[in-house]
Parts: sequence; structure tokens; C-alpha cells
Amino acid sequence: MALQLPLEFVNKMNSLLGEEEFQLFLSSYDKPRFAGIRVNTLKISVDDFRKLSPFELRSIPWCESGFYVDEGLKPGKHPYYHAGLYYIQEPSAMAPAEVLDIQPGDRVLDLCAAPGGKSTQIAARLQGEGVLVTNDISADRTKALAKNIELYGIRNAVVLNETPEAIARSFPHYFNKILIDAPCSGEGMFRKDEDMARQWERHSVQKCTLMQQDILRVAAQLLAPGGMIVYSTCTFSPEENEDRIFEFLLENPDFEVVPLKLQPGFQPGHPDWLTHPQAAANPELKNQTAGCGRLWPHRIDGEGHFLAVLRHQGQHLTVEEMSLKQSELVEPLRGSSFKQVEEPLKEAPRKGKGKEKPRHQRHSHSQDDHEQELLKGWLDFAANHLLETPQGHEVLFGGHVYISPLPKDKLKGLKVVRPGWYVGTVSHGRFHPGHPLALGLRSDEAKRRADLSIEQGEAIHYLKGETLELPEARVARSAGLLPKGYVLITVNGYPLGWGKWQNGMIKNEYPAGWRWT
Repeated sequence: MALQLPLEFVNKMNSLLGEEEFQLFLSSYDKPRFAGIRVNTLKISVDDFRKLSPFELRSIPWCESGFYVDEGLKPGKHPYYHAGLYYIQEPSAMAPAEVLDIQPGDRVLDLCAAPGGKSTQIAARLQGEGVLVTNDISADRTKALAKNIELYGIRNAVVLNETPEAIARSFPHYFNKILIDAPCSGEGMFRKDEDMARQWERHSVQKCTLMQQDILRVAAQLLAPGGMIVYSTCTFSPEENEDRIFEFLLENPDFEVVPLKLQPGFQPGHPDWLTHPQAAANPELKNQTAGCGRLWPHRIDGEGHFLAVLRHQGQHLTVEEMSLKQSELVEPLRGSSFKQVEEPLKEAPRKGKGKEKPRHQRHSHSQDDHEQELLKGWLDFAANHLLETPQGHEVLFGGHVYISPLPKDKLKGLKVVRPGWYVGTVSHGRFHPGHPLALGLRSDEAKRRADLSIEQGEAIHYLKGETLELPEARVARSAGLLPKGYVLITVNGYPLGWGKWQNGMIKNEYPAGWRWT
């Protein structure tokens, strides 16, 4: 075996599994890891993707939109990836969002979300309805999270960089579905990432259990009556899995484990592995942990995972009832209420001794003018370039315009990375559409669009940031429109970004930080 497993880990797994099962488990580390992609059903159906897929696909049993692919084919190096048609994801990692049973209209929190695989999966299940709040406590990791949300074309997501406690203060008992992909010792990822094995002792089980306790405790304060929490880890440790579920049930008598519908190869939880000192005195709660699920690398084509579905036993609210209740709290969709979630404007030093207006008056006047310019620029752009103006809360944030699924007051006081779908900003008096606006559109929503060829290399030249020659006849447009102006660039009808057409040339608007390298 090339991979060096920590000796303490090996001895523990041998003790838990027994000799015969342990040998099967150990042999899995001699097998290659499995790679997967998950189709973005916000943009393309699974059947349509099968027809145009450049890869040979094999279905992942527990995720209807997931497929095994040959990692050597480099699925990240294809224009369809840059169009957001699929997400590259380890197969076992697709299970937690599936068992959360997301329905359109749900209000969902992904509490430990970076880099965003499970959030994009949740968003696909929401199908543009309801709201997704996706969060990570690491500021650095939220960069990848925000980019994946944008690449996937998600319109109804808010990205936060907050502690669970801060979110609970702003969203008490608000979400009806919560995903906790908890920080853990990572034992299930040793085959996928050898660094996890080398760092195992540093990411000790004891340290992780303390974080998991706190996260679960706060999650109970975030969940609406009748709602569900999915708790998942990528570790085998009972202390981080069955023990945490048992303790949560002990502290929260309004919750119960929803027995997992076991997919082929999945195994139930192990009440007999509990180490919690109160387990013996609470046999009913102890037995509930058998309803959890375990994914073992020697029983499935994937890495190790643990899953538990927790349901609050209070009165369940339907989507319609939740929407009605929420409508009592939110404000109308248009008006000055969109102008207050923003970064403070910094004033330049003022020279001269003339009498000045009070600071707050100067600030508010210049701020209001800039906000009006932003909002007008966006609305004019939408009228001239889109068939319909996207609906939602127009939030002005840091000099940019977003369409948010939430009213401004819900975000007050939080560290907001993205308050919604980024549509653009005003520079030198002109509105510049954002790259995420393009990725969140369908091609038939733009008044000007141009489709590029993969076979002739046009799509890759565009993704590299190059200027393209494109005859006027290839700019499809609404009746009566000239081709000149912003054009939605697509590949096989799926948006890649913006270009500006003039005199047979496409000026490339693909962002430098996203370009093909």
C-alpha cells in the first residue's frame, strides 16, 4: 500500500470493523479514487447533457444528475465546464444534499459551504424558487464559494462569511432546510487527498467534536418548526458521527432521526459504537442512530461519508404558508429600500476654508446620487439588452447592483460576500454588465447573442480573452435591433459571457481572472 495511514487510525478501524471487514476496508486504499461530475439542471436537463457530453458517463446511484467520469479526461478543461453545465464533485459528496430532499420554494442554509459543491446542488433542486443562504466562516474559502455560485448561474443565493451565531441572530428559526457539512478529521478522504492522512493528528477528533457540538447547537436555533437538518461528515469516527447525533437528540427533545433510505452499498449507523457516557441510560435515543447512514469506500465507488437526517417535530409549514408568513416581513420590490446594504463610501480630504455642509449631509447626498445612477444604469441596460428585467430585491452593495432573494434588512449587520445575483456596475457614466449576469441568463433572455463553435476553436479563443472576428449575420437579435452593442456569447446555446460587437469584431469581455490557462 503506497498510502501511509496513521497507525492509531489503522488500529482504531480494525477494532471497530473486526478483522474480516477491516481487511476489505484496507484493500480499498489500493484502488484508484473515483471522479464525478454533476449536471447543472438549472441550465440543462440530464437527458440533454447525455446527448452532448464529451465524456463517457456512468450513473452514480444516489444522485440522478451525477455521473462517474474518467478523471484523466480533465473535465475542467472543456468549454461546457466554463458554461457551468456541470460541477466536478467527488461522488460520495453528492449524497448529503440529495437526502435533504430540497423542493422548489424552500428556504435553505448551507452552513459550512465552501467551495460550494453542495450549494450548487441545492440550488439546482430549488430551480430558482425560494432562497439559498450559503456560508463559510473562512474569508479565503468564500472566494471559491462565490465563484462557483456565479459559474453555476444561481440567481437566488446569498453568500455570507459569518459565524453560525451571527446568522442565528439575523435568521432565528427561519430556514426549513439546513445542510451541515461539518468540519471533521477527514478520515474518509485519505485516498482522495493524502495530505489529509498526514495532517490527521493535527485535525484531531477531539478538536473537531467541539466545533461540531457548537454548530449543531446553533443550527437548532436557525431551523423553522417542522424543518430538517442534514448533518454530514467525511470521517469514520463515531465520536464525530453517532455520538454527535445522540447528544443533539439528548439536548433537543423536539427532534428525531429520519431513518435514511439506504442506497445500494450504504450501511446503517452503529449504535453499538457510541462512546457517549449517557448512551446506556437512553436506549431509545441510542437506537435512533441506527437510522443514520455510512458510505464505506470498500462497499461503494466513492469515498467515506456519514449522513444523518434530523427532523423537528413541530408543525410543518407548507411552501405557501411559509411564503405568506414571510410576506408579512418583507418590503415591496421597488423603491429606496434597496439602497442601504452597502459598504460605506470613503470621503476624499477636502481643501480650503470655506464653510462646509455637515459630514452626514455631504455623504448622504453624494451617496444618493451614485445610487440613483447605479439603479438607472441597470434598468436602462436591462430594457435595452434583455427581454425582461429580472425580478427580485435590487440591492446596491459596494458600488455594484445585485438582484437579491432577500430584503435588505435581513442582511443588516452580516458579513456579506454576495447579497444576490451580481448584474453589474456603473463606470465613467456607463453601465457595465457583470459576468455572473451572463452566466445566470438563458440565451433566449438576451436581445443579442452569438454562438461560438467548439470544433473550430472559437469558444476556447473567447475563453482565453482573445478578440474574435464575427460577421454581422452571426449576431442573432430581436427584430429591429442593430448588432452593435453588448452580445451574450454562447456555446451550443449556453452562455459563456459578454462580448461587444462592432464592425465585424467581438471585443472580448470575459473576465481576466476567469480565463482559460
